[in-house]
Amino acid sequence: MCLHFETVTAKNRGAVERLALLPEQAGFIESPTECLREADASDFWRPVGIYDGTELVGFAMYGYLPFLGEGQLWFDRLLIDKAFQGRGYAKAAIAALLERLRQEYPCRRVYLSVYGDNAAAIHLYQQAGFSFNGDYDTKGERVMVLDFPETGPAET
Repeated sequence: MCLHFETVTAKNRGAVERLALLPEQAGFIESPTECLREADASDFWRPVGIYDGTELVGFAMYGYLPFLGEGQLWFDRLLIDKAFQGRGYAKAAIAALLERLRQEYPCRRVYLSVYGDNAAAIHLYQQAGFSFNGDYDTKGERVMVLDFPETGPAET
């Protein structure tokens, strides 16, 4: 597996919009088309295609929302195409995206939201270190947070 991320542009947008979920996952996440419309309407969101080499396997969207509290960094969307599920892509993409967010933003905390009945996603996010904070977002999803570890000078 050789994961990397590419910004969604006119060149890859059609392929990203064709990504699909399994029928039982419908309703847990907006379609890529809906996500991209949201990103088009706001400079806060960063939509990216998830690639294994040259193969598009998924989509993610993240962004910093300065108007929430003191400002919040959100890992807002993650979708692995139904043809690529069960191969470890979601777990690897979360780890790689979290590292990207840690380096790209000065924030120490990352937020996401998930429907309470989406057990598979909850388990995946908990494995990555996220935990529920007791809050709900505007759509009734439960909010999870992850605090990045302190990164100080290495001890000798």
